[in-house]
Amino acid sequence: QVQLVESGGGLVQPGGSLRLSCAASGFTFSNYAMRWYRQAAGKERELVASISSTRYTTVYVDSVKGRFTISRDNAKNAVYLQMNSLKPEDTAVYYCRALILTREYWGQGTQVTVSS
Repeated sequence: QVQLVESGGGLVQPGGSLRLSCAASGFTFSNYAMRWYRQAAGKERELVASISSTRYTTVYVDSVKGRFTISRDNAKNAVYLQMNSLKPEDTAVYYCRALILTREYWGQGTQVTVSS
């Protein structure tokens, strides 16, 4: 079955960096675009970044452009989110997501807290 497992979250000071990872299994990873979403307390889940399957085309929400980088390694069935210059407003649970044959699959999420 499809599984997505995020890791790499934690507590970081403003201006710091974190690298999130999402390990995928149960499907042909290289065939599908992947996305990172986040959900802050009391807010709706929002799309942060996406990457296409083979051309590695990337798209970012305006609030993270120039600070976050999404990447993938199709040989390792993994997608990453490098987050630099973190701000308190980046605090959220971060999820990776795959859309396979019209069905959405989500990981369990990883908490990112940016605070001094």
